Amino acid sequence: MKIKQFKYEPLAHYSYALVSEGKMAIIDPERNPMQYYAFAKANKAEIIAVIETHPHADFVSSHLQIHQETGATIYNSEKLGADYPYKPFDEGDSLTIGKATLSALNTPGHSPDSITIVATEENETVLFTGDTLLIGDVGRPDLREKAGNMKAKRQELAEAMYHTVQHKFNKLPDEAIVYPAHGAGSLCGKSQSDASSSTLGNERRDNWAFQEQTQEQFVNELLDSQPFIPSYFGYNVDLNKQGAAGLRNAMAKVPFKLNSTTKGLIVDVRQESDFKKGHLEGSINIQASAEDAPFETWLGAIIKPEENFSLVIEAPEDLETILHRVSKIGYEKQLQLVLTLPENELVKTPALDLEDFKNNPDHYTIVDIRNKSEVDEGKIFDNALTHPLNDLRETVAKIPSAKPIVVHCGGGYRSAAGSSILESQLDGATVFDLSDDVTKFK
Repeated sequence: MKIKQFKYEPLAHYSYALVSEGKMAIIDPERNPMQYYAFAKANKAEIIAVIETHPHADFVSSHLQIHQETGATIYNSEKLGADYPYKPFDEGDSLTIGKATLSALNTPGHSPDSITIVATEENETVLFTGDTLLIGDVGRPDLREKAGNMKAKRQELAEAMYHTVQHKFNKLPDEAIVYPAHGAGSLCGKSQSDASSSTLGNERRDNWAFQEQTQEQFVNELLDSQPFIPSYFGYNVDLNKQGAAGLRNAMAKVPFKLNSTTKGLIVDVRQESDFKKGHLEGSINIQASAEDAPFETWLGAIIKPEENFSLVIEAPEDLETILHRVSKIGYEKQLQLVLTLPENELVKTPALDLEDFKNNPDHYTIVDIRNKSEVDEGKIFDNALTHPLNDLRETVAKIPSAKPIVVHCGGGYRSAAGSSILESQLDGATVFDLSDDVTKFK
């Protein structure tokens, strides 16, 4: 069997194609299925199956679109309670892809409906572990308390994960290749390795979850210091359970205007430097200028799934790219307009006098928008107020504005968004972005 791993860098998401004897299965596909179609054509393969290891929280899957466009059967756990046509794929079930046999293991822990796919052909064994077994970690158990067909408390899922790790992989060989759905940088775990794959033997030796420990020790470690949960995660679980609309039609519904202005909730995706030179009043600067920028995560963290918003881009040629990026998390539904700006009627952001700030930090209110786990490891400024970016729109009213405000994060990317939120919501306040100059104070 031939296996291709596809990576979407901003979400640290891995998806897969498995080909054997001219037949192909797709595992955990991202929103745009065209790369899988191209791979099928290049390998003269027929797509006959698309498999979901669970309803993902951090991205929208194209499983329903692939089914509609290729006729491939969707396979997932019956526990998922999917609203689209599918064939149950649970422990004891198997399917054939050419000469390869794919069987399911129910591996709850990240979610109640998680499965691991065991693919074998001749002497080769491959595991598609979804968000259950990650490289160096296991999936977080706290994403299904408010979303999905089967809601479960984090304590229950953490205990289920202990049972999964202790028992579900025991009969599988050390040389089995482990292919997870996420890598380092994903919010679906807390300590993933940079490696994109591993072997089961290596995980048994090196992964903390496989080490000898009591259930209580395991659960305490798993629940401790998990990352924040972005606003969009529950929405994506439900959308994946329903099956998302086809991408082309969804993107085509979003209007575009050239050299225009708008009102309401506005997200400006341009580079921080361009935003500060001139932007629409009230805009939030969530940068998407770099291909690997975590735009999707922060768009879905700052803007809630029920909120309508507009997007500002730099140039018309950026339109298709930004629509693809917004659709990765299903936010094209609430995107009202994409526009480029005119040259006038724009607001400028003042620049911080860095020397004055260095010499007189007490003259400023310093706001640290890093995540709680980052702050717990140590403050950069002792007198800084902690307001994580994920919650900033709700907590901004608690920030005193009598003195000029300096916003910082860990490296500069997030502070562009944070400072623009304060600028938009604190009338009369002077707000500065420390940006990447924060590295001079570490």
